[in-house]
Amino acid sequence: METHSFNQADQEIFERARLARDTRYDGRFFIAVRTTGIYCRPVCPANPPRSENITFYPTAAAAAEAGYRPCLRCRPETAPGTPAWAGTSTTVRRGLRLIAGGALDEGNIESLSARLGVSSRHLRRLFRQHLGATPQAVAHTQRLHLAKRLIDETSLPLGHIAEASGFGSVRRFNDAFLNSYGRAPGALRKVSPVAETEADQAVNQPPLSVSISYRQPFDWPALLGYLSHRAIPGVEHIADDRYLRSCQVGDTSGIIEVAADSKPGRLRLSLHGVPISSTLNCVQRIRELFDLEAPVEDITSALGTDPALKKRLAARPGIRVAGAWDGFELAIRAILGQQVTVAGASTLAGRLVSRFGSPIKDFANPHDLSVFPGPEKLANADIESTGVISSRANSIRSLAGAVANGKISLEAPGDPDELRKSLTALPGIGPWTAEYITMRVAKDPDAFPSSDLGLRKALVPGERLTAKQLEKQAEAWRPWRAYAAMLLWQTSTD
Repeated sequence: METHSFNQADQEIFERARLARDTRYDGRFFIAVRTTGIYCRPVCPANPPRSENITFYPTAAAAAEAGYRPCLRCRPETAPGTPAWAGTSTTVRRGLRLIAGGALDEGNIESLSARLGVSSRHLRRLFRQHLGATPQAVAHTQRLHLAKRLIDETSLPLGHIAEASGFGSVRRFNDAFLNSYGRAPGALRKVSPVAETEADQAVNQPPLSVSISYRQPFDWPALLGYLSHRAIPGVEHIADDRYLRSCQVGDTSGIIEVAADSKPGRLRLSLHGVPISSTLNCVQRIRELFDLEAPVEDITSALGTDPALKKRLAARPGIRVAGAWDGFELAIRAILGQQVTVAGASTLAGRLVSRFGSPIKDFANPHDLSVFPGPEKLANADIESTGVISSRANSIRSLAGAVANGKISLEAPGDPDELRKSLTALPGIGPWTAEYITMRVAKDPDAFPSSDLGLRKALVPGERLTAKQLEKQAEAWRPWRAYAAMLLWQTSTD
C-alpha cells in the first residue's frame, strides 16, 4: 500500500474504513488501484483490492491527475464533497470557490493567481500541499464529475451537457471522457425506457435538474426552518420543504429551487431561467448555502465533549451552518438585523427589495420574486425611504460603496480576520455583524458572535451570560464555534 502525504495514523484509519466500507469516510479520501488503473470511493461495492496494490489520495482530482480513471461501479462523481476547509488554507478555499465559478474555464492559472493575490507558482504549491492536485486538475475533475452525473441522470443532449459542465466545446468534452473513461460520453449513458421518458420530460419541460450529494446526517427541515425565519420577502420563498430564490447570472435573472431528492443523501437542484453554462457554479453555491460538505463526524466529536451541547447535538444531528447564496445580500440583511427582531429585519429587507430590486419577468414567476439590489444600486440609494433609520442606511451605503469599488470582496472573501477588520472599519458595523457575516459568507467554522443576546441566554436556561463568560465557555468548542452557535440558536427554548 502506498499513500499520498498521509501520516501513519491516517493510513491505518483509511485502511480500516475501506475494508469496512465505512460511509463516514465517503469523499474524504479515494483509493487508486494500480493493477486496474481505477480510483474508487471507500464504499465501492467491488471486492477490496490487496493493500499492496493501492494508493490513497486526498481528492478525486489528485487520483485523476496521477492517471487513474473513475470507477463506473461506485461513481466517484456522486460522493459527498471533500470538506472545503478541512486542512486547507484560506487561499485554497478562495481558489476552490472561484474555480467553481468558472475562473479557469476561460482564464488561466495566472489570472486566477492574480485574483487571489499570490504568484501562480505559490498557488500550485498550495493546491499540491492541501489537495494533492493542481488548480487545473481540480477544475477539470469538477467539470468531468458534473458531466458524468448529467449523463447518468438526464437525457440532455450531449452538447448541452458539455456546456452545462463548463467544457466550452464538444471536442474538449469528448476528449476528456475518452482520456478519463476510455469511452465516448454517449457510450456511458445507460437509460431505461421509464427513465428515458422521465428525463425527456425534464428536458422538454424546464427546468434543468441535477442531484447534489451531502454528508449524513443532515437535518434538512431544521436548516430550512432557520432560513425560513430569515428569508427576504420577494427574494426567497420557503414552503413545503422547498427553497426557492431569485438569482442573477451575468445579465440574466432566474430562479433556483432546492428540495430533498427521492434518493437518500441527496438534494435536487432545479434551475429556472438560469443559463445552462452556470450549472456548475450554481451547484457549488448550493453546497455552500446548505453547508453540504461539513465534516459532521469531526464537529460532533469536538462539541459532544461539552455536557451543555451533548443533548442538543442528539436533538439536532448533522448540524449545519447556513451559508449565503450572495455575500452582499447576506451582509445587508445582517446590518438590517442590528438591534431589531428577526421578523423586523425581514420586513425591512423586503421593503428594500420592493423599492430597489429588479423583478423577474422573463418566465413564469408565481411568487413574484425579484433580484436583490446590487452594491452599485445601493451605494447612493435613498434607503431611508424604506423606513430604515439614517445610521443604518449610512452603514448600508458605506458597505455597498466598499464592495462596488473593490475595497471589500464578499464574492470570495480572503482571510476571515482581514474581513472582520475591513467590516468593522465601516461606520455602524460592530463585532456582532462582522462575526455573523464572517460565519455565513466567509464560511469561517470558528466565527462566533459572543455578544448575541440569544446565545448568551441559550447556553444556561434561565440565565443570561455576559459576552466574556460565553467566550470563555466557547474556548473548548474551537475550531467549530460557528456550529455551536447554530446549535444553540436552533435548540433555544426562549
